[in-house]
Amino acid sequence: MTELRVGSGFDAHAFEEGVPLVLGGVRIDHPRGLAGHSDGDVLAHALTDAVLGAAGLEDIGALFSSDDPAFAGADSVDLLARAWEQVRAGGWELANADVVLIGEEPRLAPHRDAMRSRLAGALGVTPELVAVRATTTDGLGFTGRREGLAAQAVALLRR
Repeated sequence: MTELRVGSGFDAHAFEEGVPLVLGGVRIDHPRGLAGHSDGDVLAHALTDAVLGAAGLEDIGALFSSDDPAFAGADSVDLLARAWEQVRAGGWELANADVVLIGEEPRLAPHRDAMRSRLAGALGVTPELVAVRATTTDGLGFTGRREGLAAQAVALLRR
């Protein structure tokens, strides 16, 4: 009998001047990037928490502490791949994942395929199993005021 588990993840970071913007493992030409201990990639962070949660493991912060200088500026897609190794060790495989960027800018459409490929590559699956979408908050909240970005992810695992 197949066992299925769903996990969800959420992440948010403030914009910061002079920092590159990385989303879904793809560097995007934008005047501001996301502040954070790693590269601030909210899409990869949310997806990491989603797969970890579905597998019943600890969250991204427990695995890659922001207090650990070894992770300063780390590539978040590499951290996703490292977390995925632990999930796979439990016998899990990805059925599908859905990642949503929440913010007024930037536009994801020109970068969507590259993001899907980078995130799927970290999980060892085809890009068709990883959806990358975006939504706005129509001017509401910190994302609506263009102060930062947030992301939400859901992952379905099976074994």
